[in-house]
Amino acid sequence: MIENVWYPCSLAAQKLGLKDNQLSELREYVYFKPGIHWKSSPLGELKPWSPKAIYNVNACKKVINKYNLFKVNKIAA
Repeated sequence: MIENVWYPCSLAAQKLGLKDNQLSELREYVYFKPGIHWKSSPLGELKPWSPKAIYNVNACKKVINKYNLFKVNKIAA
């Protein structure tokens, strides 16, 4: 069975052990690349629409682990 790896921000953040704003910051600061780590999801929205980002949790996890992102925050907490 194929697992869904694309999740909305709040659920992706929860699965990655992050806060919503941390996940958005990684996208804004170009750690996450469009089409690989995140994409826009216009589902259920009428035009003109402001799509919300959905995230590929597996791809995001690889980047977070590769660059040791947020490890300092977890140790300090």
